[in-house]
Amino acid sequence: MQQQALMTETARSIRAMVSSVDVNGTSVFSPSGDHLGHIAHLMIDKASGQIGYAVMAFGGFLGLGQDETPVPWRKLRFDTNLGGYVTDITRDQLSNAPKPPANWSESHEWRKQSYDYYGQGYYW
Repeated sequence: MQQQALMTETARSIRAMVSSVDVNGTSVFSPSGDHLGHIAHLMIDKASGQIGYAVMAFGGFLGLGQDETPVPWRKLRFDTNLGGYVTDITRDQLSNAPKPPANWSESHEWRKQSYDYYGQGYYW
């Protein structure tokens, strides 16, 4: 019986976790199912271990002229039916998002500005 419980817990754990390798490249959709872009990569806070941002690639054609912008990780939720992430962030919000400075990942002020722009509570 204990082995059955262990296998059940192991199976549950596998479904509950995802590798960053599998997140990179995953599509992002609007609530109505419109394709907005894809996850280029994740940014993880070294101190807390929290995922702070998904850097999202959007726009362009066949990868040319694409823009990338960090969006708060909590603005995304995985939808198993779509096989991708859904967000309430609009195309206009992505296009008009505050442009990150070169040192954005080290700038606490920019992180605050970004989270405020998306109306998201801070993760820190």
